[in-house]
Amino acid sequence: MEFKKQSWILILLIASPLLLEILFFWNNDSYANGIKSLEKSTSLLLLPICILGNYKRVHFVKLLQWYATATTAIMVVFLIRFVTVYPDLITKYNKGIDLWELGYRFANSVGTHAPALNMHLAFVTIINLYLVVHSFQNFKSSIVKFFRILILIIAIFMVLLVNTRVALLNVFIGIGIVFFFEIIKKYPLKSVVKALATALILIGTILFFYIQKNPYMKEKYSTVTFAHMDKIGKLDEIKDPQIHVFNAAVTRLSIWKSTWELSLKNLPFGTGSSDGKPELFKYYKQTNQQFLAKFEFPVHNQFLDFLLKFGFLGPIVVFLFIFGIAYLGFDLKNAIIISFFCLFLTSNCTDDFLIRFDGIAFSGFWYAIFGSYWLQMKIIYDKALIVD
Repeated sequence: MEFKKQSWILILLIASPLLLEILFFWNNDSYANGIKSLEKSTSLLLLPICILGNYKRVHFVKLLQWYATATTAIMVVFLIRFVTVYPDLITKYNKGIDLWELGYRFANSVGTHAPALNMHLAFVTIINLYLVVHSFQNFKSSIVKFFRILILIIAIFMVLLVNTRVALLNVFIGIGIVFFFEIIKKYPLKSVVKALATALILIGTILFFYIQKNPYMKEKYSTVTFAHMDKIGKLDEIKDPQIHVFNAAVTRLSIWKSTWELSLKNLPFGTGSSDGKPELFKYYKQTNQQFLAKFEFPVHNQFLDFLLKFGFLGPIVVFLFIFGIAYLGFDLKNAIIISFFCLFLTSNCTDDFLIRFDGIAFSGFWYAIFGSYWLQMKIIYDKALIVD
């Protein structure tokens, strides 16, 4: 292994959530549960040490190619399995019954949560678009270009199948970022217009045919999302809230309101990493919020989650952790890294992926890969300055 000074800064930055848990370990009511929480975060130290210690061996574009292609292929296998193993569900969805649950049932069949799965799939879709552009920029063969476009279409379809709002938003944000950094800044206006028109036609066609088969999508992105906004903190006044507002914005806002109130009561050091959820569930019952208590909703916001657990220092660490990715991306002017930053920021504003092992490992792995690529580019830049 070989470490530069910048490597240690990156390692400390990536491991900052773990270091925060260690710093506040004394605040856990149960040390056994505190150790269990620590265990999930150890990858934020091990991954950057192993990857950044071997940063010269990281082949960035090749890794993107293998990751995006393999993940898309695996999801196709899972889709075939879903259709084969659950024919009764497919029949039901073809009749337009309970379309709201399709994405969640598919994600459950894979063994994960729909927002978590779609965060990965949104990133894969953005990479696939980048690779399509890359294949044209590097004058690859027609077969390679066709293959890349096909993989992109499949990836977009998988995002629509799981159908979570934040992931779909991030796909569009990622498309804009890739176009800006890889096409608009590098090609004349005529080429940009052609590329943009082609992309809009492709994505518009996929959306059109998907919405025809899943009319619930129009309802989900309009009336369902913003229903009952006058009932924040009063969800039990809604008849059958589990049917009408389970995935609505009002439920998130009610959770955040409770989390904020409980956080203020536990300043300046928070509840402890192992006690955040139990204390929040108790607070739902204390404030007579039966719907939230019944389903034991977690915080669904990483900044608020760390505020509840660690007090003032929690949101600061989340900010530094996430915006460190932004620094790497904008310093390199790299569309993939900037897209990942936007994806991980928005995902953690509506969910809390640094409390899930898949979110922790996902961010730790790619953070270290981005750091390795940044170090490589810095070495090339420094050598160029020496030659000049």
